[in-house]
Amino acid sequence: MSARAPGRIAYVNARLLDPASGIDAAGGLLTDGEVIVAVAPGLFCDDRPGDAEVIDCGGACLAPGLVDMRVQLCEPGQEHKETLASAGWSAVAGGVTSMVCLPNTDPVIDDVATVEFVARRARKNGLAKVYPYAAATKQLEGEELAEIGMLAEAGALGFTDGTKAIKSAQMMRRALAYAATFGVILIQHPEEPSLAHGGVMNEGELATRLGLAGIPCCAEAIMLERDMRLVALTGGRYHAAHLSTAEGVAVIRRAKQAGLPVTCDTAPPYFALNEMAVGDYRTFAKLSPPLRSEADREAIVAGLAQGVIDAIASDHTPQDQDSKRLPFAQAEFGGVGLETLLPITLELYHNEHLSLLQVIERLSWAPARLLGLAAGRLQPGNAADLLLFDPDRAGRVDPDKFRSKSKNSPFDGRPIQGRVLRTVVDGRAVFVADA
Repeated sequence: MSARAPGRIAYVNARLLDPASGIDAAGGLLTDGEVIVAVAPGLFCDDRPGDAEVIDCGGACLAPGLVDMRVQLCEPGQEHKETLASAGWSAVAGGVTSMVCLPNTDPVIDDVATVEFVARRARKNGLAKVYPYAAATKQLEGEELAEIGMLAEAGALGFTDGTKAIKSAQMMRRALAYAATFGVILIQHPEEPSLAHGGVMNEGELATRLGLAGIPCCAEAIMLERDMRLVALTGGRYHAAHLSTAEGVAVIRRAKQAGLPVTCDTAPPYFALNEMAVGDYRTFAKLSPPLRSEADREAIVAGLAQGVIDAIASDHTPQDQDSKRLPFAQAEFGGVGLETLLPITLELYHNEHLSLLQVIERLSWAPARLLGLAAGRLQPGNAADLLLFDPDRAGRVDPDKFRSKSKNSPFDGRPIQGRVLRTVVDGRAVFVADA
């Protein structure tokens, strides 16, 4: 990618969507080099700037670039599944301009050198911006705290053991207390490990009929209930990742009502699919946490509509064919999600659960705010990280067209409404859709 800074660019005839300011109106936006210099309803409606390149948005939606707060990048260590470059291309094709990667790489992101490696490689690619989480415990083993203070100073946005829960209550207490000292956030995979051990899908009638070991919904709620007491004890900032159950939503709702410093996110599979997607042992629908019942799916939708669930992340988990094309019990967990994040989330808008502004808020401003990033809003002085999209353009999910190295999408073949037209990072158009 060229590092040359662009000149002045005027985006005209746009529907501006800025959740931070509440703007949803026809208007325009002007960038100069890498930053936004002007944005307003009515801007450029009657005139065109003579000293700028003009991009006519044709009435499409112009919003902040998406901020994806949960992505597995696989580099270093598993580059055959994904690299920083392939994930970068996948992200910008999906309208994601900033993504935060989990520390479960090889080596694990639990020292300053690995944090700096990820940041340096991402800058070199010049695509979506990449920010790392660091491990909460060394080697993600849950036995010894990582150097949270040093890692935060090196640029880690938060601390998590990735796809593993911090199972020891004592270790979680120490991690929350230590993180509170530095004002950083701890992200938990909320699943009680002994209840989930050996399970491969949601526990219930379908799992019994398929002869598969199940993971009960209470595995999520039990871990959350324990952690809420530890948050109350320590005052540490806590974030629950990929909520999937009605019980989990209820726990978070009560914690927020009690004034605890608690937030959470979910991912598109948990509001757009249920356990029936497993069908006859469909491994692309084997996710962690597992797809739940229809009642749980409806509770996740309600949690988003009511504001209990703060943000939506892709939970992008690339797996190669050898990892997925196995008997269901042996196949790896996870689905790719960067390129389906926006169109699947737009189903919440088309089904009238959220407004268009609320959809963009959950995908951009909310995660940016939670992680302290200067992103997710259309504001003069901010980086020109932009998304231009048509919320009504019909299509179908086709993994063969994904930019990701991996194609394991639980939404394979699903009809969608919504298409990314242009993605801009630091003023540069890094993705433009074919006409």
